[in-house]
This record gives sequence, C-alpha cells and structure tokens, in this order.
Amino acid sequence: MLRIVLAAPFLLILVLFALSNPQTTPFKLWPTDFVVELPLSLAVLGAMGVAFVAGALVLWMSVLAARHRARRAERTVKILEAQVAELKAAQARMAAPRPILQGDAQPPARALALTER
Repeated sequence: MLRIVLAAPFLLILVLFALSNPQTTPFKLWPTDFVVELPLSLAVLGAMGVAFVAGALVLWMSVLAARHRARRAERTVKILEAQVAELKAAQARMAAPRPILQGDAQPPARALALTER
C-alpha cells in the first residue's frame, strides 16, 4: 500500500510531463544520415530511463564487490573457528589428568612435566 501511495504522485507527474510536451523533435545519429523523430517527452523520459539503468549497473557492480569480500571473510571466519576448536580440544587433552601407571614412582605432576618435553 505504501508503494502505491509513493508511486502514484510520481506516475502522475510523468503522465502530465508526457502530455505537456507532445511536439516532435528530430534526433540524428551524426556520422550517418539516420534521423528519428520522437515526441520530446518520450526522448527525455527515455534518456532518464537509460541513465537510471546505467546508475543501477554501477551500483550493482559495487555491491558485487562487497558481497565477494563478505564471502571471503565468512570463509576465513569458518577456518579460524575450526582452528580454535582444534586448539581447545588439544588443550583439553593436555589438561586431562593422567592415570598413574604401576611401578611409576614419580608424582603425577612430575610425570606430566616429563611428557611435555
């Protein structure tokens, strides 16, 4: 509903512009003798349409570059999160208490220090 409320005045202005400028204007393609006679309103609105599409393409290209950077950053984050998970698992394995083997006369802290060397 909001689109209609916003678009209706704009479309009304376009229609009024087209109806107010019915005179024809010749458009020539310079190196050739090609001539097209168009209503002035159609020529102006056509030029505005071409400019709109060109601007949309420029914006689309910049958005594509930003999306590419975002995808690359997401891949980097996934890799780094996997590395963090691996390091936490390795740290948990190292911090786990080790059972004392039979015949081992050393205290557990000393035995752990010897295995880390």
